[in-house]
Amino acid sequence: LQGIIQAYKSGVTLQGNTTSLGRWDFSGSFFFSISTITTIGYGNLSPSTAVGRIFCIVFALFGIPLNLVLLNEIGQLMLLGVQHCACHLEEVFHWQNKASFLVKTCALVTGLLLFLLLPPLLFSDKEGWSYEEGFYYSFITLSTIGFGDYVIGMNPDRTYPSWYKNVISLWILFGMAWLALVIKFCINILE
Repeated sequence: LQGIIQAYKSGVTLQGNTTSLGRWDFSGSFFFSISTITTIGYGNLSPSTAVGRIFCIVFALFGIPLNLVLLNEIGQLMLLGVQHCACHLEEVFHWQNKASFLVKTCALVTGLLLFLLLPPLLFSDKEGWSYEEGFYYSFITLSTIGFGDYVIGMNPDRTYPSWYKNVISLWILFGMAWLALVIKFCINILE
């Protein structure tokens, strides 16, 4: 029994009569990398050897700053797109303040849908969580709080598609950039 528990902690899950290294396949490794460089750190998966821990430290030392640069660039591209749309509407309809407000509202609603309101439906389907649990996971993940009480792809009783963790990893990157813009906008309003 202790061997099975140790194997599970090492990432080996037993499914029927087969053994799966689901945590350390490409998708699991990619998800671990994303949760490391975004500093979410769910706490459900970690290096277990000294070499693995040293590699993780070096990876994080370079990955975290590079990720911050990437998130900043993604956020700037999103902001540039919103500003471009606002300028285009101002030219076409000769709206000054209305176009900017309309485009910012559309960007906010689109982001809410893509990053906070629709993903819980996917999590309900794939993880068996309630909508509220999926929404909670979405916010806790994108805000990088990452308690680890909910983590995708960890239920040994469920079969996950191969694309699932990769899509969620990309969702995390773009969602964090979007949420950072929203937080920056809120800070500007408060100031």
